[in-house]
Amino acid sequence: MKAKDQLGRHGETLAVTFLETQGMRIVDRNWRCSEGEIDIVALDGDTLVIAEVKTRKNLAYGHPFEAVGAAKLARLHRLALSWCRDHELRVLRRRVDVVGIIDDGVGEPQLEHLKGVG
Repeated sequence: MKAKDQLGRHGETLAVTFLETQGMRIVDRNWRCSEGEIDIVALDGDTLVIAEVKTRKNLAYGHPFEAVGAAKLARLHRLALSWCRDHELRVLRRRVDVVGIIDDGVGEPQLEHLKGVG
C-alpha cells in the first residue's frame, strides 16, 4: 500500500474513533458505487451523516478542508442518495460533514470536524 493510502486509512480510523466519541453510530465505511466512494456513513441521532475524511501530513498543500470544493460536495450529496437507495433507507435528515486531520506522525494528530458542509 502506498504511503498516501496508508495515511488516508489511518485518518479514517482516527475519524471513526472521534465521531463515535461524539455519539455517532458508524453504519458503513468505504462504501463504493459507480459514482464514487463515501468514507464514513454514520447516524447522529436520526440524521444520516456522510463524512468525508481528508488527512494531510502538513499544510504544504493547503488545509485538508480546501480539498473539498463544490464539485466534491455535490458528488457526496448524490452518493448519499445512492447509499440510501442501495440500503433501502429513508431518512428525513441527512448532512455532509468533513473531518480534516493533520498528522505528521510525530505529535498528536490535529483533528477538525465541520458539520453540515454545503
